[in-house]
Amino acid sequence: MEQQGLVLINTGNGKGKTTAALGTAMRAWGDGQRVLILQFIKGSWKYGELEAVRALGGLNGNLEIRSMGDGFVFHNKKEDAVEFARKKQLAQDAWAEAVREVMSDRWDLIVLDEINYAIHFGMISEEEVAKLIHDRPTRLNLILTGRYATEGLIRLADTVTEMQPVKHAFEKGIRARKGIEF
Repeated sequence: MEQQGLVLINTGNGKGKTTAALGTAMRAWGDGQRVLILQFIKGSWKYGELEAVRALGGLNGNLEIRSMGDGFVFHNKKEDAVEFARKKQLAQDAWAEAVREVMSDRWDLIVLDEINYAIHFGMISEEEVAKLIHDRPTRLNLILTGRYATEGLIRLADTVTEMQPVKHAFEKGIRARKGIEF
């Protein structure tokens, strides 16, 4: 009998949502599973995890990361309509790829990194994501990351972790550090 795949959500205002998902991805890959990580927002910066995942994935081809966005959608400032439309189209393209890959049944685990942001900012609908969760191959595990996880998706998930900040170096004026925050 085939095992039922799980849906995990990493959300909240604290650090570590993507990092936790990547740790789970590494664990699954180390166990011989095929893992795909699709990043909905990240894309314009060079992130250490990209190079690590690409290097590891090259060892046996069972680990892949694709950055589909071009940078953050800032929630604390308005973007002009043309720029937002362009980023929304990138998110829609990433979503189409996510649907193709989920339904391909090639993967054991797919991480939809920062998809909660894309939903929150109206780039992808919660209903589309819920439908994909329902329609996915039975054995497929999914991890959804990003702030603002919706109540509907939280209800659908098997495991939800909310990261909450207690203290952050940024509060003391310390800028993000390479290898720690990116």
